Amino acid sequence: MNVLSELRLRFRTALGSLDAGAGGFAEMVLPSQDPKFGDYQANCAMPLGKRLGKPPREIAQQLVDALDVADLCEPPEIAGPGFINLLLKNDWLVEQLGHIARDTERLAVAPAAEPRTYVLDYSGPNVAKPMHVGHIRSTVIGDALCRVLRFLGQRVISDNHIGDWGTQFGMIIYGYKHFVDERALAAEPVAELGRLYRLVNQLVEYHETVREKIPTLEQQIVDQVKQLEQMHDATIPEDPKEQKKIDKSLRQSENQLAENRKALDGLRKQVLVVDEDPVLSQLAAEHADIGTAVLAETAALHAGDPTNRALWEKFLPPCLAEIEATYRRLGVTFDHTLGESFYEDRLAPVVAELRKQGLVRESDGAMCVFLEGYDAPLIVQKKDGAFLYATTDLATVEYRMREWRPDAMLYVVDHRQSLHFEQLFATVRLWGCCVSERGDLELQHVSFGTVLGEDGRPYKTRSGSAVGLTGLLDEAVERAFAIVSANDDARPEPLLSAVDRREVAERIGIGAIKYADLAHNRTSDYVFSYDKMLAMTGNTAAYMQYSYARVRSIFSRGDVAAESLRDGKAKLLLDQPAERALALAILQFNEALARMVEDYRPNHLTAYLFDLASKYSEFFENCPVLKAESDDLRTSRLALCDLTARTIARGLDLLGIEVVERM
Repeated sequence: MNVLSELRLRFRTALGSLDAGAGGFAEMVLPSQDPKFGDYQANCAMPLGKRLGKPPREIAQQLVDALDVADLCEPPEIAGPGFINLLLKNDWLVEQLGHIARDTERLAVAPAAEPRTYVLDYSGPNVAKPMHVGHIRSTVIGDALCRVLRFLGQRVISDNHIGDWGTQFGMIIYGYKHFVDERALAAEPVAELGRLYRLVNQLVEYHETVREKIPTLEQQIVDQVKQLEQMHDATIPEDPKEQKKIDKSLRQSENQLAENRKALDGLRKQVLVVDEDPVLSQLAAEHADIGTAVLAETAALHAGDPTNRALWEKFLPPCLAEIEATYRRLGVTFDHTLGESFYEDRLAPVVAELRKQGLVRESDGAMCVFLEGYDAPLIVQKKDGAFLYATTDLATVEYRMREWRPDAMLYVVDHRQSLHFEQLFATVRLWGCCVSERGDLELQHVSFGTVLGEDGRPYKTRSGSAVGLTGLLDEAVERAFAIVSANDDARPEPLLSAVDRREVAERIGIGAIKYADLAHNRTSDYVFSYDKMLAMTGNTAAYMQYSYARVRSIFSRGDVAAESLRDGKAKLLLDQPAERALALAILQFNEALARMVEDYRPNHLTAYLFDLASKYSEFFENCPVLKAESDDLRTSRLALCDLTARTIARGLDLLGIEVVERM
């Protein structure tokens, strides 16, 4: 049972008896932050009293009189100006834990009575490039949401919308035709294709920087210097407020000038990397029109050119195989992998339909959707006839609505794409293809922040390139292996074989990276640190896995079969505060899952698991289990241990993280 939902339901009835429109105040029923105020607390009497013009304590008393919670709570208490404190009955709490104990698969979490259909779009790497640290967030957040929504009984369709048709393939095709090492391609195709992409991209950026970026920035700096000179020479106004405004504007202009000069310096350094390298500088000179040529190769591919199409079909399988190997290691699967190429023949009809409905108009030769409240339009077809990501996304929405009829469509994509999704969703609504069987389609951009290095900047290698995801996982596993080996070797007799150590290290290392990402509020940036991720204390996967292993060790040392405690017949004794606190925490698992899907934030679940593990640690320190004072108490505490381990294991599984029996 979700206790919080049940209490809010009952409060909603009581609130309605006082004021027909007061039901919304039931959301102010929350878990107590301090046990001395009970298990749950309702603060709705204060705003309702203000609304009705009555003293809050009087309102609180009226609510208590109308409230029907006698079956699960002790008599409610009114405290302070009108807080209502609720304490669950121990007998009722024990009864609920019995239901959880018997439900070996679901821990008494009931599936949704009326399931919704979700389309979950996450990960979405570009096929022609190796996956890097930037893909970890979308992948693990999306996977966790997919697992939890399914566990709660929702119908979820996961779709990995990979980039398999864009300009990156034009770059690789151009690179193949001019720079390929056939021997390297045969030996390690993905590595060679990645090299070709990076080389061509570097040359394209070099020419763009020399011809456009640097001259544009230099002119901006010249203009800013002139503007600053004029501002300095301007007559000083007599009004102090006006002078203050001018001073502020002056500081802003000076700061912008400094930033532009810094950016110009960075661009010049990028150019020097090529100019000072004999091989790169010669290639840059020989391929002066590489940018235009890459676009031509991309256009030829999209137009069905036999040579480029054959190369695309040759390059795609090894790229997909490498991506799939990474997903297998992460334990991530998808129902569909429908990339950009899948929608290639649907793009022109989308633009035609938008034109038919009068939603697009021409601007400088391009076809655009102009949206109220946005300075720039959503471009769906360029002047040269090429389609854009926006066009593909519109075709994707139309296809998903027709084929899957979802109630919600979630896009797990980084925050830098927020404007794109705002305009995409606005266009979809104007188009009118987003009505589900239950009404308007929920369109949600599940955005997330950036993975940072210790310097506070996006996490990069020393050379400045994005950190490869495979190398990231390898490093975490090797560090975990060193920790596992050191701990096992410190025992009088090591418990783990070499194979076991490797298996445990794989689970701990990859679990550490996943959990560290999920434990942060998804909209926040976070600093990547192996040491913090693999710490055995604090809110980490390693600590959660250790907590599970510590519980399992009790059953091993006591030669107790945990399954024998799962018939719900064990009488739980909750006389000690640590016992009761642990029991309550176990019962609140359902609430944590509900909070997580309410705003699609996995950190609600990690925070719950950390709280549960912390309460178990306090229980472990204060309540002997195998050496309990009586057999009944021993059985009760063993049952609490088993419920804790099962809840931790299920919670971690819903985050895509495996437990270990020994550490």
